[in-house]
Amino acid sequence: MSVQTEIVEKIKAFDTIIIHRHKHPDPDALGSQAGLATAIKAGFPDKKVYEVGGYVGDLNWITTEEEIPDETYQNALVIVTDTADTPRISNDRFNQGKYLIKIDHHPNDDAYGDLIWVDTDASSCSEMITDLIDGSKGQLVLTAEAARVLYAGIIGDTGRFLYPEVSSHTFAVAAELLSTGFDANAVSMKLSQMTLPQARLQGYAFDNLQVDDNGAAYLILSTEALKKINVPTEQASSVVSAPGHLQGVAAWVIFVEQEDHHYRVHLRSNGPIINELAKAHDGGGHPLASGAKAADTAEIKQIIQQLQEIVAAYDTTA
Repeated sequence: MSVQTEIVEKIKAFDTIIIHRHKHPDPDALGSQAGLATAIKAGFPDKKVYEVGGYVGDLNWITTEEEIPDETYQNALVIVTDTADTPRISNDRFNQGKYLIKIDHHPNDDAYGDLIWVDTDASSCSEMITDLIDGSKGQLVLTAEAARVLYAGIIGDTGRFLYPEVSSHTFAVAAELLSTGFDANAVSMKLSQMTLPQARLQGYAFDNLQVDDNGAAYLILSTEALKKINVPTEQASSVVSAPGHLQGVAAWVIFVEQEDHHYRVHLRSNGPIINELAKAHDGGGHPLASGAKAADTAEIKQIIQQLQEIVAAYDTTA
């Protein structure tokens, strides 16, 4: 029995299913979560299915989350999507159910859960959820609404099919989702839109980005700078991919100061492997896209130096 079949069997066996995702959600976290929830509800209308995780910010056009009491977790199946390790799971009640399933496409460094399905070759967790639906023999149903949110997750995590994880299968899945008839243009427009403060943040990022001779770049976004631009801290991630469009930038790191003065660290790369660097600073992720934390300016300097060393040692002919 494949792990996908086991997951469907567990879904069939439970009357209450609670789906979690990671903190500070992106389109793939919400798309995989909502896509799975919608497909389960369509296939099993009598089941109680909940999406939890709290505030989703300006991505509430993908889905919104529910507040549920602790007792809902009794005898419930809990599924966590798109989350590599337990500290990143949004809502720490994820382990209060009767059975826990992990579905993810990041490296499986934290093998939590009673049943684990990890596919690091998948472009996104939303691609995996589509495969799960397809393999369920009609027990999970791909509605147009499920397809809409899964498509948002795929194009969000692939940068509109630009990133290395994109495969021919990714395009096949996207075509299948499009065939359900949802408004794909509306999804693309939503993901492309930014507020005026976010646009100003883009300008600030390019004005203040530091790039060394080897193409290692960094940007520090203080709470003071974000307040001047009028961008909430949780929306600062809108600028994370921007440095990658600059010719000559091989890898970059963006530090976003939080209200308690520690920093969220966004690491991205066009070639050099950076997830081991993320792991060394309380983080992790994909080889070319990872997250970490920095406690203070001393740790920021350390991360910048380490990134510069990684980029300097990178063999562009490999």
